[in-house]
Amino acid sequence: MTDEASAVAGLRILLVEDEALVAMMIEDMLHDLGCTVVAIAGSVSEGMAFVDDAALDLDGAVLDVNLGGEKVFPVAERLRTRGVPFIFSTGYGKAGIVPDFANAPILAKPYGTMALRDMLASSVA
Repeated sequence: MTDEASAVAGLRILLVEDEALVAMMIEDMLHDLGCTVVAIAGSVSEGMAFVDDAALDLDGAVLDVNLGGEKVFPVAERLRTRGVPFIFSTGYGKAGIVPDFANAPILAKPYGTMALRDMLASSVA
């Protein structure tokens, strides 16, 4: 782990991503940064179940905006209510974000490990 990665090392992250290969890639990036992926959800209902699990200790979340045609915003709202910071991960840019989350951090797909690290450091850590 590099010194740069240590800024986010130890963060416990929920990953909400419906594409299995993309989820595995992001999980690898998070592990390379020293983060712990506490759960991976592939749908809004799975994401809600993890966020509602009071025993699940979360420092932050990375949320794909479009989950098989469903939007992730209910998960984001629940995270916000719980006080857990999150990052939207999307190929649609700011145009795909509803006004309620206009100020939320957005990581444009595709992205690399350093972009993910920088966004986590500024938004979650």
